[in-house]
Amino acid sequence: MNATVRNLRFDLRNIPRHWHGGRKSVTSFFDSLSVFFPAGERFFVASVRAYQDAIKDDALRFEVRTFCAQEGIHSREHENYNERLEGEGYPIDAMEKRVEASLARLTKYGSKELQLAVTCALEHFTALMGHLLLGNPKLLEGADPEMAAMWRWHAAEENEHKCLPYDVYKAVGGRYPVRVAAMIGATTIFWAKVVGHQAQMMRTDGTLLSADEWRAVLRFLFIDPGGMFDLWGMYFDYFRPGFHPKDIDSSALLDTWKAEYAAAPVYAHGTPALAQSA
Repeated sequence: MNATVRNLRFDLRNIPRHWHGGRKSVTSFFDSLSVFFPAGERFFVASVRAYQDAIKDDALRFEVRTFCAQEGIHSREHENYNERLEGEGYPIDAMEKRVEASLARLTKYGSKELQLAVTCALEHFTALMGHLLLGNPKLLEGADPEMAAMWRWHAAEENEHKCLPYDVYKAVGGRYPVRVAAMIGATTIFWAKVVGHQAQMMRTDGTLLSADEWRAVLRFLFIDPGGMFDLWGMYFDYFRPGFHPKDIDSSALLDTWKAEYAAAPVYAHGTPALAQSA
């Protein structure tokens, strides 16, 4: 892992409602994903920290701290993002509460091993979607520059720290059957909620029954610019017993983004870098 904590703050006060080039359902897809992040990232941090005392390797313990710092900043920025959406009339508070309730049930009834396995599964999702976003500039073509920068920053950092939860899981003796079962459950619940969130966002926009808007978002995801089909092989690779997140090489994509980060004025917010892993 080679992760850097970048304490960025994004100014979303003057972002257009349909910031992705005026495309309503496509904007809703990104916005609906933001609903997951504040509660989800707090859960990820808690599931990793639950094993902090069991981690004997000093380098891995340092990486845990870096992971938690990155996720904390992501959560803060998506809370701001979600407050903006709530102010525009979307039912974000109710949607967030349902996500929080699901994670609270998992925390109450699931073992620590299962909670960490779910974190590994969901981090695999976010890393894959980030990999796709970094690898295909057309996915944010025409988007508001501040929003595009925020999503690319988040995508990059998800790929920087994608190995950490998995490495902790392996270090504390996490079992393969639990990892696979967690992925199956997480896949089912997560994508059901994605569709539900999309429908609620579109209902608020008055586009829920618009065949044209549903075609637009499906075309965007699967055809032009597409890319979701390309993730299937990488998704199923997770079920291989010897899988490790580093098997999906995002290093070239990260190098490209880091050059963009260093040069683009849109990233000149907050404290550029707080700490870097060895």
